[in-house]
Amino acid sequence: FMCTCKRQPVLMAVEKFKWMRAAAKHLIERYYHQLTEGCGNEACTNEACGSSPGFQRMDNNAAAIKALELYKNNAKLCDPHPSKKGASSAFPENSAKGAHNFSACSNGKMNHKDLPPTREDFRDLNYLTEEKVYEILSLCSETEDYSPLIRVIGRVFSSAESLVQSFRKAKQHTKEELKSLQAKDEDKDEDEKETASGSSTAMEVEPEASASSGDGPSHGENNVQKLGPVEVSVDIDAVRRVYERLLSNEKIEAAFLNALVYLSPNVECDLTYHSVYAADPNYLNVFIIVMENSNLHSPEYLEIALPQFCKAMSKLPLPALAKLARLWSQYGADQIRRLVETFQQLITYTVISNEFSSDNLVNEDDGVVAATKCLKIVYYANVLGGDLDTDHNEDDDDEPIPESSELTLQELLGEERRNKKGPRVDPLETELGIRASDCRKPLITFEDFINEPLNEVLEMDKDYTFFKVETESKFSFMTCPFILNAVTKNLGLYYDNRIRMYSERRITALYSLVQGQQLNPYLRLKVRRDHIIDDALVRLEMIAMENPADLKKQLYVEFEGEQGVDEGGVSKEFFQLVVEEIFNPDIGMFTYDERTKLFWFNPSSFENEGQFTLIGIVLGLAIYNNCILDVHFPMVVYRKLMGKKGTFRDLADSHPVLYQSLKDLLEYEGNVEDDMMITFQISQTDLFGNPLMYDLKEGGDKIPVTNENRKDFVALYAEYMLNKSVEKQFKAFRRGFHMVTNESPLKYLFRPEEIELLICGSRNLDFQALEDSTEYDGGYNKDSRIIKDFWETVHSFGQEQKRLFLQFTTGTDRAPVGGLGKLKMIIAKNGPDSDRLPTSHTCFNVLLLPEYSTIEKLRERLLKAITYAKGFGML
Repeated sequence: FMCTCKRQPVLMAVEKFKWMRAAAKHLIERYYHQLTEGCGNEACTNEACGSSPGFQRMDNNAAAIKALELYKNNAKLCDPHPSKKGASSAFPENSAKGAHNFSACSNGKMNHKDLPPTREDFRDLNYLTEEKVYEILSLCSETEDYSPLIRVIGRVFSSAESLVQSFRKAKQHTKEELKSLQAKDEDKDEDEKETASGSSTAMEVEPEASASSGDGPSHGENNVQKLGPVEVSVDIDAVRRVYERLLSNEKIEAAFLNALVYLSPNVECDLTYHSVYAADPNYLNVFIIVMENSNLHSPEYLEIALPQFCKAMSKLPLPALAKLARLWSQYGADQIRRLVETFQQLITYTVISNEFSSDNLVNEDDGVVAATKCLKIVYYANVLGGDLDTDHNEDDDDEPIPESSELTLQELLGEERRNKKGPRVDPLETELGIRASDCRKPLITFEDFINEPLNEVLEMDKDYTFFKVETESKFSFMTCPFILNAVTKNLGLYYDNRIRMYSERRITALYSLVQGQQLNPYLRLKVRRDHIIDDALVRLEMIAMENPADLKKQLYVEFEGEQGVDEGGVSKEFFQLVVEEIFNPDIGMFTYDERTKLFWFNPSSFENEGQFTLIGIVLGLAIYNNCILDVHFPMVVYRKLMGKKGTFRDLADSHPVLYQSLKDLLEYEGNVEDDMMITFQISQTDLFGNPLMYDLKEGGDKIPVTNENRKDFVALYAEYMLNKSVEKQFKAFRRGFHMVTNESPLKYLFRPEEIELLICGSRNLDFQALEDSTEYDGGYNKDSRIIKDFWETVHSFGQEQKRLFLQFTTGTDRAPVGGLGKLKMIIAKNGPDSDRLPTSHTCFNVLLLPEYSTIEKLRERLLKAITYAKGFGML
């Protein structure tokens, strides 16, 4: 008895201590809420209140520290303003911010069990459904106190485990379950039958279910049929509706923001060290739910929350990235554009907010790198959701390109051959089983993925080094070529080509030392102007047979009987002359369409395959040596070079008349067999106009084209015209092209449209951009009279005269990738007024211009120079 009596004061002291501790925590949290949320009175005079007009906003950690100081000093505590009815009862637990920060201050983890109870206690609510959100929202609206909802959002959206279980799809009963329920209902009274009937058709949320048997999102029905629905357990439409309701409230929106800050590091840790996705694929729900927040691209998210979340997303394993891409591919163009804008906004904001240089590389910014990796997921979703053609691929059955019988430098050093590794392929592309070239038309344009501010600060020489080394510690934006513009990618390709040239030069030097061979560091071509095709063909064929690695050397052309030294300009004219002759319709290698101004392979050409191999080599060498060619192929040629066969839709570009005829056949509403009387046998004409018959099917002349089989007829017709009829010619052409580019990252970096731009240059001639980028030498400057007269004269030229001027000055009449502003032309003074014509060094884009006395004389001399210029000589 005595012991019991003595123990009572001790128990009372313990209880009193617990009560005081709870009261202290209660007050501290009220101070914190006052600092972060305010009392609601816009005229508040308390300097430690967020509603005070002069209050300086602070981050959550600073607010937590300040709250402790205010408690120790027994500072003034505001009462809630009448406009915030019921807010005082919410102060102890305040918002999601307060709960998170004090949990973080205590033990680094959120411990919601320590929160004091409130009027509406949702402490046991560990996941959310759409209905539950609306229920809490309704209660909060009645009292105009949204603290309970803010607390729930803070708790659920800051916990990966809670998010995984939230907004699950409703699981419908199977037919067998419905029959069983109906059988049981027969023994019940009418009221029970109505209740049972209602429950049998209702959708019951089962948050513990690991996956849903329901269909995917209702967006992009065509893609669902093509790819099949991507099954995820989260109800995406419900999530969107919830966000739409809640994000209009600023305080609730702040809860989402703060929750994301606490969620992201934990998710990144889970994915990096605990393989959570492998254990539970539903972990992907976290990313699906968060990315539906339409405010992610707003400024307040860009500083901390979104970069951290992107870092977490970039840690997803490859199967999860592929599943996310497949899911997003079903969203439709508007949703894809929103996702793109979210990541692009972060990249642009970070690039503009920092000063990147060769000492502070953008490649080392974790936020930009992570956002780019996330943008790659959307890029492939955009490809998957677009108009795909995965079936029509060129057969890769070419004979292997012969290798030199001589030892390479790598073999001399005991290393394997360089080209055994094969071309680079993106792992996500492989996982998804598609290529960018498979996409005819994406959901949104490929240009939407290019980030120009990033391209401006990217140090391409460093980025290329990271691309080649392929280390885990250094990220290269060349591994995400969709974000780079054609100019930047072309610079990366230029570095690759130049390094390969230097490598071949060193190998040649080693041969000369080890084996006593004659030093020949260049790909030398000595040709006669009158026999340029024969001379080039013989020399290049010999090189291709004996040592194709020589094609990787820097090209050096010499015209017999001329003294020009090739620093680039002689090569440009060589390419121009070869193209002019080989595309001459009189030769018969290619047919020319007057309507489209395009060339196509002549299926009945008398030229041997070597001639077509030569033009393929020429195109490859032009890219390899950074030259532009005046070739006019339809886009299907570049698609075929990238491994895709021509199909019916390609006829619109290459054979427009035939395309329209076949299109009319497909759309004909009458009886095709009776009215048109055509069969699966078609006729073509050879060079002499003789008809040639071809059966699209065996016995095609006896198979009529009907309404039922006309699609098959059209597909076979297109297959013959674009693939089978020119198979021999095109394979030789492609073989020559690959002799030069087989080790290049060309196919990895560029789409077919960009390959055409690399080879042909831009047809848009912006001479104002050329004027703005031109430099002056020898005493001239942009304000010199002669320079002003010069540009006035050039701008007055017609389109053809402008092309002649470009040909005279640069060796080509096309603008390079990026436009004329990339030419960096130089105009140098070439003596005082005289009758001499202007001259040029096409290798360096230098125009030598005498200081003519009048603008009329300048125009007359310049026109004569550009009209009659041909050949090279020492001046």
